[in-house]
Amino acid sequence: MQPILEIKNLQAGVEGRHILKGISLTIQPGEIHAVMGPNGSGKSTLAAVLAGREGYDIVSGEVRYLGQDLLELDPEERARAGLFLAFQYPVEIPGVNSTYFLKAALNEIRKHRGLPEMDAIEFLGFVKDKIKLLELNEDLLKRPVNVGFSGGEKKRNEIFQMAVLEPRLAVLDETDSGLDIDALRVVSNGVNKLRSPQNAALVITHYQRLLNYIVPDFVHVLMDGRIVRSGGKELALELEERGYDWIAREQRLAA
Repeated sequence: MQPILEIKNLQAGVEGRHILKGISLTIQPGEIHAVMGPNGSGKSTLAAVLAGREGYDIVSGEVRYLGQDLLELDPEERARAGLFLAFQYPVEIPGVNSTYFLKAALNEIRKHRGLPEMDAIEFLGFVKDKIKLLELNEDLLKRPVNVGFSGGEKKRNEIFQMAVLEPRLAVLDETDSGLDIDALRVVSNGVNKLRSPQNAALVITHYQRLLNYIVPDFVHVLMDGRIVRSGGKELALELEERGYDWIAREQRLAA
């Protein structure tokens, strides 16, 4: 079985700072991987590098997505190939209607996959089914993208976008940041309903609470730009109970 994502000894940084110092990680279809770690450990840098955000420098290493060299692809090509990034702080796009935005994005992906484009009527029926699946309000289709949305609404909207675009790999960069319990439940339910044997997710989070709702197959601890420990969902529970200091002490003793 071909992995969805293979990262080998990835080293990267930004503005002259060396942040990722040798990340290796393989994600198979159907799997959910969680990356946890304290602030400044490199979690969001990893998400940014995978998405192809400008300003990040690749020092060395390899990233393959569905067999392709991901680092050679422009951000737009990565999106068309089925890579989705849910931002920690979703941006507002004034003047751009949410329905138009999603229809254009979906049809770009469909063209890339050799599928016919959806017309307006087909698309409206398609997105209304997705809204029902995620228990969202149809009003968001009439609003500009994220404009005037609360933090929780923006995160719900991103999961809705993910449902519409049906990515092969979803990278969720601290999606739980700033969410209350109700919003966290809605967002998590959306991620769980979209899980399938054909796709995968990389969930980046600082806190264990998100993993009470989105149960990962694997948990990785990122500290100082390196994955220092991997395990199952029980590792997240241990981190919740003991924090990160005990792992840091172990690393110092091993050095």
